[in-house]
Amino acid sequence: MFDTLSDRLGGILDKLKRRGALTEADVGEAMREVRRALIEADVALDVVRSFTDRVKNRAVGVEVIKSVTPGQMVVKIVHDELVATLGSDADPIDLNAPAPVPILMVGLQGSGKTTSTAKIARRLTERAKRKVLMASLDTRRPAAMEQLATLGKQVEVATLPIVAGQSAVQIARRAIEAAKLGGFDVVMLDTAGRVTLDEALMAEVAEVKAATGPHEVLLVADSLTGQDAVNTAKAFDGRVGLTGIVLTRADGDGRGGAALSMRAVTGKPIKLLGTGEKMDALEDFDPHRVAGRILGMGDVVALVEKAAENIDIEKAKAVAEKMRKGAFDLDDLREQLNQMQKLGGMSGLMGMLPGVAKVKNQIASANLDDTLFKRQVAIINSMTPKERRAPKLLDASRKRRIASGSGTRVEEINRLLKMHRQMADMMKAMGGAAGKRGPLAGLAGMMGMGGGGPSPEMLKQLAEKMPGGAPGGGLPPNFPGLPGGGLPPTFPGGLPGLPKGFPGLGGPGKKK
Repeated sequence: MFDTLSDRLGGILDKLKRRGALTEADVGEAMREVRRALIEADVALDVVRSFTDRVKNRAVGVEVIKSVTPGQMVVKIVHDELVATLGSDADPIDLNAPAPVPILMVGLQGSGKTTSTAKIARRLTERAKRKVLMASLDTRRPAAMEQLATLGKQVEVATLPIVAGQSAVQIARRAIEAAKLGGFDVVMLDTAGRVTLDEALMAEVAEVKAATGPHEVLLVADSLTGQDAVNTAKAFDGRVGLTGIVLTRADGDGRGGAALSMRAVTGKPIKLLGTGEKMDALEDFDPHRVAGRILGMGDVVALVEKAAENIDIEKAKAVAEKMRKGAFDLDDLREQLNQMQKLGGMSGLMGMLPGVAKVKNQIASANLDDTLFKRQVAIINSMTPKERRAPKLLDASRKRRIASGSGTRVEEINRLLKMHRQMADMMKAMGGAAGKRGPLAGLAGMMGMGGGGPSPEMLKQLAEKMPGGAPGGGLPPNFPGLPGGGLPPTFPGGLPGLPKGFPGLGGPGKKK
């Protein structure tokens, strides 16, 4: 969502960082460019003015003049002000109330309200270990009720049985009573939506709120609608009093203005970001981490959290040990590829690493997408178990058979085998502590997780190492697993020399 804004701000601030000393004119010119970039990103005009004025006042002050690296200091100031604009501190869903805690979900039709309700219910069940009941109050669209019931089965969360003829308020009261009798901790109330704001919608939502006394009133807003999302938030807040916002479709190509404007205009915190259609595609909104992404500093903590959720630690350790001993076969490579897909693919992982934003165009040109990983897995699946264990058996005849069976070409099989050899040789050569971790066995080890998941203290340390330690977008010097704070020269593709050809994945522009 922030790619365009990130590119613009990155270019502007890079010019400042290259200068040994900054004058007021330099800062003024940069702020004009920043103002233009924010307006193009659909940020509210009042927010833009306030933001650039605050940055300029600090940037021409004593703190920059006395700094050893004035350009870097301005980047830090921009980062700090972005954090302040986005809300300073993370503000998760508050469950500190007597059970069952009612959570009222409001928003316009098509904003992703029902899906977000199920995502949040799943998150509260799995992470907070709460017993959740969901109820659809959309009496005008029976399909919405059925959709919530279907999603409830998918995420294994209970939904209130549908009773025809009841009003939204009657359903809400029945949900609260059922939750009390069933020993539920949380009740998610999914209200009806409209295509546009109207009095009937507001009156119904206000009536449901009065009847249930929700502890949280969350607006689900589509980030791709830009300033319309901000206007919707203002309208709902004025009528029912919001406690937070869930911003959906944050993985889209929107310009990011809604996120930057929402907190400043409404005063309400963004609590969660919807980042995809899958039920686990939901992230906590942390202003520090989002500001880091916007300025190309990456989001290491999100990467660690994703690794902790998706990596099978025991399986990773077993594969890493095989790699260290040089016994890494194609079955193990397939496991690595599958884990990379779970973590969002190579491009998704790279987007979270500090400093890599600057070469994301090269990453894109190397065709690092999910389709490519699937093709590689298909190649390995077309081999016999014996061939996967001993790739040296693959002569020309066998390669033609595998290419036919996987719908690929012999050249792709050769690239895959080359990548396998390079990964095995690299990890065997590294040996010791680094080799034990594997390339993605791998990611858990790279993040310093060792044999288990990351502790809260570790996540805190990583968060502290983020923007403050790397205001220019680079890795901190002591970033775990990456010597000297940069990607190792032997990293596949040699970032930032990626266009030379990512081993086994084809060169830039070679679409298969």
